Amino acid sequence: MKKVAIIMGSDSDLPILEKAIDTLKDFGVPTEVHVYSAHRTPNEALDFSINAEKNGFGVIIAAA
Repeated sequence: MKKVAIIMGSDSDLPILEKAIDTLKDFGVPTEVHVYSAHRTPNEALDFSINAEKNGFGVIIAAA
């Protein structure tokens, strides 16, 4: 099964995304949560997105 990446621009976004994270886990969907800011960590955000499919991700949920 492909993984789901949940990407947020700041850890302060976590309370908004917790329900989605919990729901995915309840359904047994492998999920990874990361904080990448297009403003503060643009190289890391770009690297993650370029390599997401190769690293087993089928979906990226992004919030900021």
